[in-house]
Amino acid sequence: MPASFLLALREGMEAALIIGIIIGALVKLHYSRLLPAVWLGSLAALLLSLLAGVVLYRFGLELEGDAEKIFEGVAMILAAGVLTWMIFWMQRQSTGMRQALTQQASTAGEQGFWAIFTLTFITIIREGIELGLFLAVAAFATDGVRTMIGALFGLLTAVSLGLLFYRSSIHLNLQRFFSITSTLLLIFAAGLVAHGVHEFNELGWIPPIVDPIWNINSILDEASPLGQMLKALFGYNGNPSLTEVLAYLGYLVIIFFVLRLMAAPPAKRLAS
Repeated sequence: MPASFLLALREGMEAALIIGIIIGALVKLHYSRLLPAVWLGSLAALLLSLLAGVVLYRFGLELEGDAEKIFEGVAMILAAGVLTWMIFWMQRQSTGMRQALTQQASTAGEQGFWAIFTLTFITIIREGIELGLFLAVAAFATDGVRTMIGALFGLLTAVSLGLLFYRSSIHLNLQRFFSITSTLLLIFAAGLVAHGVHEFNELGWIPPIVDPIWNINSILDEASPLGQMLKALFGYNGNPSLTEVLAYLGYLVIIFFVLRLMAAPPAKRLAS
C-alpha cells in the first residue's frame, strides 16, 4: 500500500502538473472553450491506463509454475527499467517542459477541440501506462486490493494538491518534491530488480551462489505487516540469496553514479 500510494502520488502529480500547464496556456491564449477537451483527454487516458494495468495483472494471475515466475521476473525487471528511465527523463526534461507544453497547447488550440484532446491524451497516457505497469508489478509482490487502495489514495492526494496549488497562491517546491520521490522510487526500483533476480533464481536462470546469505525472518518476518510494507516499498527480503543482494546494491551504485554524472557541469562531465 505505501509503494502504490507513492507511485500514484508521483505519477498523479506529474499528470496534474501537465494538465495545469495546458489549462493555463489555453486560458492565457483565450481558448477557454477548449477546456472540456483537456478533461476528456485526461479521462480517456486514465481509463485506458487502468484497463491496461488490470489486463496485465489478470494475465499474470492466470499463469502457473515456471510461466508465472518468468512473467513476474521479466515484469519486475521491465518495470524497474521504465521507472529508472522515467526519473532520468524527468530530471533532464523538467526545466523545458513548461515551455514545450505551452507551445504545443498554442498550436493545438488553433486547430480546435480534437487537437487539444489528442495532445492531452498522448501526454497523460505515458504517465498512466507507467502507473498501470508499476501497480500491476506491485500487486504481484504484495496484494492486489491493498495496492489499489493505496493507488486510489495517492491519486486523490495528487488531485487535491493539484487543485490547491492551481487555485491558490500556495506553491509547492516541485524540484524538492520530485527529488525526494525520485530517491524513494529508485530504492523501490532496486527492490524490483532484486525481486526479479529472485524469480530467476527459482527458475535456475541465475545461480543464487549463496542461498540464503542470511535469514532474519525470526527478527523481522517478511510476512508480517511491517515486513510486507518494507517489502512493497523497499524490496525487503528476510532471507535473500547472494545474487539478490548483489543486484540490489549494484543497481543503487550504478544509478547513484549516473545521477552524479548527470548533475555534474558539462565541462566536468566531458572530462570524466
